[in-house]
Amino acid sequence: MTFTRETLTLSHAGALQALSAAVDKAVAIGVPQCIFIVDTSGETIASLRMDGAKYLSMHTARAKARTAASINAPTGSMPFEFGAAAGIASQGGVTHLPGGLPIRFGGKAVGGIGVGSGSGEQDFEVARAALAAIGADAV
Repeated sequence: MTFTRETLTLSHAGALQALSAAVDKAVAIGVPQCIFIVDTSGETIASLRMDGAKYLSMHTARAKARTAASINAPTGSMPFEFGAAAGIASQGGVTHLPGGLPIRFGGKAVGGIGVGSGSGEQDFEVARAALAAIGADAV
């Protein structure tokens, strides 16, 4: 029986590179965003609220990142009733809103990114630019 396992972690340099690319994409599409990057346990590695981004989107962006990291899948696809119940049960830590993506390398999860303040598709567009910038698996 094995009592250990090897894991990958996203470095702070990787998180900052992803954050910078996300900001660049948000500027390019003209939508100021709130961006959170978390590790696999849901703890924040990097975050930013761009000038003009909706301040309440800080909460949803963090929940999107934590949800994507937790379920290792994009947010926005769970049934509304389940998402609402999960949000209540987790005191807002989990959301069904679109805009969260898992961060994976070679299929191995290292965290999640959550983006909020635009439409769901704009949020995903910004998150995908961040993944591409660090060579993470496309989602």
